[in-house]
Amino acid sequence: MVKASHGQRGKGRNILRRSPRARGLSPITHEFVQFDVGEQAHIHLDPSIVKGAPHLRFHGKTGTVKAAQGRAYVLSVRDGDKYKTVVSRPEHMRKVKN
Repeated sequence: MVKASHGQRGKGRNILRRSPRARGLSPITHEFVQFDVGEQAHIHLDPSIVKGAPHLRFHGKTGTVKAAQGRAYVLSVRDGDKYKTVVSRPEHMRKVKN
Protein backbone atom coordinates (compact mmCIF):
# COMPACT_ATOMS: atom_id res chain seq x y z
CA MET A 1 0.00 0.00 0.00
CA VAL A 2 1.06 3.54 -0.71
CA LYS A 3 1.21 5.86 2.29
CA ALA A 4 -1.66 8.35 2.33
CA SER A 5 -0.93 12.03 1.86
CA HIS A 6 -1.84 14.27 4.74
CA GLY A 7 -2.48 17.39 2.70
CA GLN A 8 -0.60 20.60 2.07
CA ARG A 9 -0.88 21.74 5.70
CA GLY A 10 0.31 18.44 7.13
CA LYS A 11 2.75 18.68 10.07
CA GLY A 12 2.24 22.44 10.22
CA ARG A 13 1.00 22.66 13.80
CA ASN A 14 3.96 24.75 15.03
CA ILE A 15 4.19 27.04 12.01
CA LEU A 16 0.45 27.73 11.88
CA ARG A 17 0.00 28.36 15.63
CA ARG A 18 -0.81 31.89 16.74
CA SER A 19 -0.53 33.48 20.16
CA PRO A 20 -3.76 33.49 22.20
CA ARG A 21 -4.31 37.24 21.73
CA ALA A 22 -3.78 37.06 17.97
CA ARG A 23 -6.25 34.24 17.32
CA GLY A 24 -9.32 34.65 15.16
CA LEU A 25 -9.74 36.35 11.82
CA SER A 26 -7.09 38.72 10.54
CA PRO A 27 -7.86 42.35 9.68
CA ILE A 28 -9.35 42.77 6.21
CA THR A 29 -6.74 45.45 5.43
CA HIS A 30 -4.11 42.69 5.00
CA GLU A 31 -5.85 41.80 1.72
CA PHE A 32 -5.44 45.28 0.25
CA VAL A 33 -1.67 45.72 0.66
CA GLN A 34 -0.04 46.56 -2.68
CA PHE A 35 3.39 45.31 -3.73
CA ASP A 36 5.46 46.74 -6.58
CA VAL A 37 7.49 44.67 -9.04
CA GLY A 38 11.05 44.33 -7.74
CA GLU A 39 10.04 44.90 -4.11
CA GLN A 40 11.18 42.50 -1.38
CA ALA A 41 8.49 40.70 0.64
CA HIS A 42 8.53 38.24 3.53
CA ILE A 43 6.32 35.17 3.25
CA HIS A 44 4.41 34.84 6.51
CA LEU A 45 1.52 32.37 6.38
CA ASP A 46 -1.74 33.51 7.93
CA PRO A 47 -3.40 30.40 9.38
CA SER A 48 -6.87 31.98 9.46
CA ILE A 49 -6.90 32.22 5.63
CA VAL A 50 -6.41 29.02 3.63
CA LYS A 51 -6.90 30.38 0.12
CA GLY A 52 -3.86 31.66 -1.73
CA ALA A 53 -1.31 30.37 0.78
CA PRO A 54 2.05 29.12 -0.51
CA HIS A 55 3.54 25.84 0.68
CA LEU A 56 4.64 25.59 4.32
CA ARG A 57 8.30 25.26 3.32
CA PHE A 58 8.32 28.89 2.17
CA HIS A 59 7.09 30.30 5.52
CA GLY A 60 9.66 32.76 6.85
CA LYS A 61 11.49 33.16 3.52
CA THR A 62 12.01 36.45 1.70
CA GLY A 63 11.46 36.83 -2.01
CA THR A 64 11.35 39.39 -4.78
CA VAL A 65 8.03 40.30 -6.40
CA LYS A 66 8.26 39.45 -10.11
CA ALA A 67 4.67 40.11 -11.25
CA ALA A 68 1.06 40.46 -10.24
CA GLN A 69 -1.24 37.56 -11.11
CA GLY A 70 -4.87 38.38 -10.45
CA ARG A 71 -5.15 39.18 -6.73
CA ALA A 72 -1.92 37.29 -6.04
CA TYR A 73 1.76 38.02 -6.61
CA VAL A 74 4.50 35.93 -8.19
CA LEU A 75 7.66 35.85 -6.08
CA SER A 76 11.13 34.50 -6.75
CA VAL A 77 12.33 32.76 -3.58
CA ARG A 78 15.67 31.11 -2.93
CA ASP A 79 15.28 27.50 -1.78
CA GLY A 80 18.71 26.01 -1.16
CA ASP A 81 20.81 26.70 -4.25
CA LYS A 82 17.82 27.23 -6.56
CA TYR A 83 15.36 30.07 -7.12
CA LYS A 84 11.74 28.95 -7.12
CA THR A 85 8.57 30.69 -8.23
CA VAL A 86 5.96 31.09 -5.50
CA VAL A 87 2.44 32.42 -6.04
CA SER A 88 0.97 34.00 -2.92
CA ARG A 89 -1.85 36.31 -2.01
CA PRO A 90 -0.97 39.49 -0.09
CA GLU A 91 -2.52 38.16 3.14
CA HIS A 92 0.43 35.80 3.41
CA MET A 93 3.07 38.45 2.62
CA ARG A 94 4.66 41.25 4.66
CA LYS A 95 6.58 44.27 3.46
CA VAL A 96 10.30 44.28 4.27
CA LYS A 97 11.19 47.20 6.52
CA ASN A 98 14.30 49.04 5.42
